Amino acid sequence: MSVASSDPISDNLVVFSRMARCSVSRVVLLLLCCMHLSAAAAGAAVYNVESYDARPDGRTDASRALASAWSAACRSPEPATVYVPDGEFFVSHSAFAGPCSGGRMTVQIDGTLVAPSGYTGSASSGGEWIVFDHVDGLTVSGGTLDGRGESLWACKAAGHGGCPDGATSMKVLNSRDVVISGVKSVNSELYHVVIDGCEGVAVQDARIVAPGSSPNTDGIHVQSSSAVTITGASIQTGDDCISVGPGTSNLRVEHVSCGPGHGISIGSLGKESEEGGVENVTVSGAAFVGTENGLRIKTWGRAARSGAYVRGVVFEHALMRDVSNPIIIDQSYCPNDGGQGCPHQSSDVQISGVTYTDIQGSSASQVAVKFDCSASKPCSGLGLQDIKLTFDGGKPAEATCQHADGTASGVLMPPSCL
Repeated sequence: MSVASSDPISDNLVVFSRMARCSVSRVVLLLLCCMHLSAAAAGAAVYNVESYDARPDGRTDASRALASAWSAACRSPEPATVYVPDGEFFVSHSAFAGPCSGGRMTVQIDGTLVAPSGYTGSASSGGEWIVFDHVDGLTVSGGTLDGRGESLWACKAAGHGGCPDGATSMKVLNSRDVVISGVKSVNSELYHVVIDGCEGVAVQDARIVAPGSSPNTDGIHVQSSSAVTITGASIQTGDDCISVGPGTSNLRVEHVSCGPGHGISIGSLGKESEEGGVENVTVSGAAFVGTENGLRIKTWGRAARSGAYVRGVVFEHALMRDVSNPIIIDQSYCPNDGGQGCPHQSSDVQISGVTYTDIQGSSASQVAVKFDCSASKPCSGLGLQDIKLTFDGGKPAEATCQHADGTASGVLMPPSCL
């Protein structure tokens, strides 16, 4: 006999996940069908990497074959596709550079790209394993990227020093009109996906997988970019599920699941001088399970006169389950263990116009809402509406505020400190 669930948050998460998968899958399927039809109608050329001697054995380096296929496709006077068929292709490093001649470039991956084992190639790769640069009109569709980051994580965990930073699995630089659809990234050495210096990017139905203990493995990092959307992503990793860096504007994140990980974070900002600000960001319909943070804004406690700011941010319709810091603004951020070497100054980053609406679930700590703002540039225009966060530690959940000003309305659990 079946027993009805007594956990409404679990029920909501299951329903949300199913709805997100279904809706995103339909959208992705429609987009791919349209892309294939358009390509066929335009007589798009297809360049199969096996025609350039790539071998799906997981051992023979396919980097040269990928480069040759890309070079031929990029020179094509018509839209072109670089095709990676089913199988395991070892890739030491690949750089795909534009601009290209024939319009839209598609990289269709049906197989798995495998990085070098160990981390000996991290330093020579320039910090990225697979990189696209100056490619306007780019689609990357399907496939798995296996970054094989385990050896580097072990080196960092040992604490002996001498470990390279690692390589980002996929980086898209200085490009416009980009679609990344249905890509799976596993066990990256460093960040999984980075979008930097881009405009008009859609990341759809991505799947990010790495252990919760893997260091600095942000799922999707966006910086110096505008008009970026991230929809339907499932992210399990050891750092921020999504991180938003300086110079980002008009970012929309919808129907993302996160956990394990450090949540969705704006920042860190304010570490360096002359940083760009972050504005017009919406995070809607995110679900967090067992994460360190939920919705976070973090700035360094440093009077760096960076010029950075955070403004015009909407967090709405989020579900939390056992999240240590469901809602947090931390303007004293410093990741150093024990606080050694931290500046312990008042942050120069101004935060304003940030609203939280319909945030529900459970907190793993008693302080479910924490606004720790700058003494020299207090947070202004914060808004709380319909917040329902509980704590199961035998005490009611709390909210704490420092140097924060704003309004609160609707049902408020815990009571507002604004």
